[in-house]
Amino acid sequence: MFIWTAKLNKKKAAGVLAAAVVLCAAAAAVTLAGRQAQASAMVSPKGIRSEEDRVAYLQEWGWQVEPQAALVEELELPEEFGETYSQYLALQTGQGFDLEKHAGKRVRRYTYEILNYPTGETGVVAHLLVRKNTVIGGEVIGGSFLHGLAIPEG
Repeated sequence: MFIWTAKLNKKKAAGVLAAAVVLCAAAAAVTLAGRQAQASAMVSPKGIRSEEDRVAYLQEWGWQVEPQAALVEELELPEEFGETYSQYLALQTGQGFDLEKHAGKRVRRYTYEILNYPTGETGVVAHLLVRKNTVIGGEVIGGSFLHGLAIPEG
């Protein structure tokens, strides 16, 4: 029989626990980003010129949407993305989009009503940010959530 003992004070235990939590969170973030990037690699964001192209682009992500945009807005991206944009930029980067290289530029945001959200929830929309016939960003928004363009796994 082998007995091993170690002396561990509360500060060291808290440090080990904090490190474990950080590693778990990082692993989860990498997994999610990998799924989003993998999905975005399958769908080309270029050559999006018409309503039909935008609807087809969303269909490639697995969404069924109304055939016409519910709203089209002309937006100007900020010259500099402050701290308030950090989570949004991370969401877009996880999908393979780099909004920072379009800082200060004018874009169009197309809003489409999603008809097949997995939970059956209504009022869910997809936004596509388009500049020069290329999708440069996008997200899905519902009453209590915001996520990338990939359909969430149940």
